[in-house]
Amino acid sequence: MATPHKLSSNEVAALVGGLMDMDKDVGGGSDGARPYKLGKNDMSIMGDLHALRMINERFCRIARSVFLPMIRVAPRISAFPPEIKKFSDYSDELENFVSLTISRMSGLRGSQLLMVPPAFVSLLTEAYYGGAVRYVPNRRNEFTATEQRVIELVTNGLNRALEMAWRDLMPLQFELLNREENLQFASFVESGEMIVNCSFMVQLPDTDPAQFDVIYPLQAFRPIAAQLRSRMQSELVDEDASWRARLVEAIMNVPLTMSARLAEPEVALGHLIGATRGSVIPVNLSPDPKVLIEEQPFFDVEVGERGGRAAVSMGARYTL
Repeated sequence: MATPHKLSSNEVAALVGGLMDMDKDVGGGSDGARPYKLGKNDMSIMGDLHALRMINERFCRIARSVFLPMIRVAPRISAFPPEIKKFSDYSDELENFVSLTISRMSGLRGSQLLMVPPAFVSLLTEAYYGGAVRYVPNRRNEFTATEQRVIELVTNGLNRALEMAWRDLMPLQFELLNREENLQFASFVESGEMIVNCSFMVQLPDTDPAQFDVIYPLQAFRPIAAQLRSRMQSELVDEDASWRARLVEAIMNVPLTMSARLAEPEVALGHLIGATRGSVIPVNLSPDPKVLIEEQPFFDVEVGERGGRAAVSMGARYTL
């Protein structure tokens, strides 16, 4: 005989809450109308942030060099899909004691929040000063001066990596405003405002992965919503030294026709008609003979002789 299942207190609360919601819908009228505020209720107004995902993927590749001097290997960093939620909901998921770095976003209205858990800070500090890459038990409620220095190095490096990741979409600069250790004192946005949470996971050698978050106010993204929804294509191309060298080599091997124009004499038509083989027509050299490259004047020259052969000495060069 099967044992009857007893509902837990959470299940009872959820069931009662659902019944109360049904009563409200019924009492509100048969059409099921409910209040709606433009720009407030639609959680998906920004759509799928394709460009932001590409920015985060690029940031993962660039940010590896930030952790390399500390853990002595370039870790693998992965990006989770961006989440849109209330700042109060995000705050409820965190402990009060965390590393919070708030930076002004020059180029967008608003600020950006960088959250690093204290356990990750302790690991980076231990590894940076010669220790092993391991999590150190820590029950303190404040960071030491050494840990604060590591936080400064890491957050500054991550902000520079963010600037490089964003530059294809728009040039942004992240200027430090302040740092906090208690979430209650972080003057970022109001608790009811919407944010975009970008979480990143750092794979560490011989230990569990770590995670840090980059938070943007949703309101700051509204002016560039169309760009963030698009599948961005970069308009900036990094210089490729090998390709440039091959291009220069190919250009330098292009054959060109070189000729010298010593004079442009004027001869009467009667002299030409009467000329025969062996006839001599006197010609005065112009004061500035020219060397032509593909029939275009390139140098002024002086006519001379070298090794028993006629030669020209290059002079002034024309501007093409």
